[in-house]
Amino acid sequence: MFRTKRTGLVRRLWRSRAPVEGDGETDTRTHGPGGCCMGKSTKVAGKNSSGTEAELKALTHSILKKIKEKQLEGLLQAVESKGGARSPCLLLPSKVDSKLGQQSYSLPLLLYKVFRWPDLRHCSELKRLSGCESYGKMNPELVCCNPHHMSRLCELESPPPPYSRYPMDFLKPPDSPDSGPSFTETEGTTYSAPVGLSDTQALQESGDRSHWCVVAYWEEKTRVGRLYSVQEPSLDIFYDLPQGNGFCLGQLSSDNKSPLVQMVRTKIGYGIQLSREHDGVWVYNRSCYPIFIKSATLDNPDSRTLLVHKVFPGFSIKAFDFEKADCLQRPNDHEFTQQPRTGFTVQISFVKGWGQCYTRQFISSCPCWLEVIFNNR
Repeated sequence: MFRTKRTGLVRRLWRSRAPVEGDGETDTRTHGPGGCCMGKSTKVAGKNSSGTEAELKALTHSILKKIKEKQLEGLLQAVESKGGARSPCLLLPSKVDSKLGQQSYSLPLLLYKVFRWPDLRHCSELKRLSGCESYGKMNPELVCCNPHHMSRLCELESPPPPYSRYPMDFLKPPDSPDSGPSFTETEGTTYSAPVGLSDTQALQESGDRSHWCVVAYWEEKTRVGRLYSVQEPSLDIFYDLPQGNGFCLGQLSSDNKSPLVQMVRTKIGYGIQLSREHDGVWVYNRSCYPIFIKSATLDNPDSRTLLVHKVFPGFSIKAFDFEKADCLQRPNDHEFTQQPRTGFTVQISFVKGWGQCYTRQFISSCPCWLEVIFNNR
């Protein structure tokens, strides 16, 4: 039987849909049982309310067959690469609703459910990535429906679990009598010095180009490579990313032979996206494994402890809040003073967490981690 190109694209897209919970294919790494991203377990709505698989397939096919071939190719590229390849926006009418079982879904929400998050209930659970054409637009006639131009919003737990508490005593200012030589632990830290450029020179040079932050990559207690200065609004930090453009950790030369470090390196994959937006700095987890984040602005300003937040794959978190940061910069407020050269930092560990619930008490014991140092000038 003669098959058109459009029909072939639609069938490939349907085969690449996101697995539904309970079908034996669900990747549990994308949503785990708890943590800051998912304070409660997720369940897909039952068939009575959300329709059967056959109804979903028929509805999805009918919608996709109305989309232009070029748009289908872009959507297929995004879905098959799981967001690794650059894909164009899929601009479709935002006010078209579809009926599935007893539920009515907007066109964007339906495509997000089919191709990325079957448990998604409402678009308010999502955050649009800053590189998308629809970012920041209010009620446009056409909205981007590319599921990989979206991320899930982290729901911070309240109250947070005790294990994630991180004592703020480890953030003592450098002139404190009992402070050690490093910023997060009492043991010394080894720097792998950048070739031909000191840290101070790197910061001064990047300052001339109006950088908003610099990024340091660490393996346990040793920093690998030089400081990476960031001038663009967003930065991809990755180990292996198709069409990757940004800070490639896989290109750094490391002498660390630890099997755990080498294993975690390979799991960084697509890594994270760091983006400076109007309200703060957001971190989007593009990898297939959780990341762990500690930031002063993620916690209560009156708290004596900082939290280590677990961020699952596909989720975004506002790692640094500008408004809260202004409130923290109070005179003589030594509790939130971090390094003398910066002001505020965010620490991000790939795959492995640290704190009271883990064998690793300090981030310097984590195999692979980042330090994001903000320019507070």
